[in-house]
Amino acid sequence: MRWIHLAIVVLFIAAIVVFAIQNLQVVRMAFLGFSVRAPIALLTIGVYVLGAITGGSLFALMRRSMQAARSVGATA
Repeated sequence: MRWIHLAIVVLFIAAIVVFAIQNLQVVRMAFLGFSVRAPIALLTIGVYVLGAITGGSLFALMRRSMQAARSVGATA
């Protein structure tokens, strides 16, 4: 099973590299008054990293909440 996960990660990284190579055009992105001009690949990677950070934080918060709810339920 570990080899399947590794293969998926390698394929995902290869897809990201191909995307980055094919999308070197500079674009302008605006959000809430903030504007930035950068290659679309760089913006996409930045958004992905922010999503991974917030998704990981949300997952950890939910796991902690579930554990707290279980411990309260076990003592009641």
